[in-house]
Amino acid sequence: MPAESGTKTTAAGGSRAVLHPIEASALHARRERVFLVLAGLFLGSLAMLNILGISRFIDLSFTVLGFKLPLVVAVGVLPYPLTFLCTDFISELYGRARANAVVWVGLLLNVWVMAVLWLGGSLPGFEAIDPTTHELVRDAAGRLPVFFEVRTLAFGAVAASMLAYLAAQFCDVWVFHFWKRLTGGRHLWLRNNGSTMVSQLVDSTAVILITHFYAHALPIDGARPLTGQLLTFIVSSYVFKFTCAALDTLPFYFGVRWLSAWLHIDPNAELGGAQEATPATAPIPGVPP
Repeated sequence: MPAESGTKTTAAGGSRAVLHPIEASALHARRERVFLVLAGLFLGSLAMLNILGISRFIDLSFTVLGFKLPLVVAVGVLPYPLTFLCTDFISELYGRARANAVVWVGLLLNVWVMAVLWLGGSLPGFEAIDPTTHELVRDAAGRLPVFFEVRTLAFGAVAASMLAYLAAQFCDVWVFHFWKRLTGGRHLWLRNNGSTMVSQLVDSTAVILITHFYAHALPIDGARPLTGQLLTFIVSSYVFKFTCAALDTLPFYFGVRWLSAWLHIDPNAELGGAQEATPATAPIPGVPP
């Protein structure tokens, strides 16, 4: 009978994990679990972006030499830089095909979130309905019930982010592997920062312009010039993401170095000619076969 997941008592009285039949080896299982963590962080951060979106804008403006530098960031952007770090890890350790696959799954997640929000608002509830207009009754401040406020903002944000997301994430994966091929697998800092900083510019520009012109969801002051306000949102978003990309360079370096050793992966194997440091079926020191 095939082995099942769980634990097994050894002759020495200890216990060890028993591999599931689909897991070729302990090393294979370890690699897949690390991939699951990275993909889960990516998709979880993306889901937070969709739900939180532009429900609130954070003022991170600061003053330098007497000049106030505006820095306005949507709350949904806070977890977003983590998605680029995750795709960089996946690109480096698991290759371009898996990184692109995670990006496509992220798109399906966007669609799923929107489907649930649409269904939740379409089914009958207990909210007060205006008998004249047959629309939801707003409060004294003109707001809809909480769910519908979140739903309206999420629809506007995701309509913008889905297009920007695809452009930015595929740009990130492409530029990452472009620099990796060009440098022969050297200069990890270059592909980590270069890919993220280019893709973040694409993302910041696209999401702000689409959010305004398509969803009309930005807090624009009609009394002030539009171009300056849009540039402020774009630059603010990009500066925040640029800073996060620069700060994650060291964690990325140490993370790739440690994970490639722990998972027995040669990050340059897909460049051609290189082989994995340890075959998937080879025993791991300290890990029972």
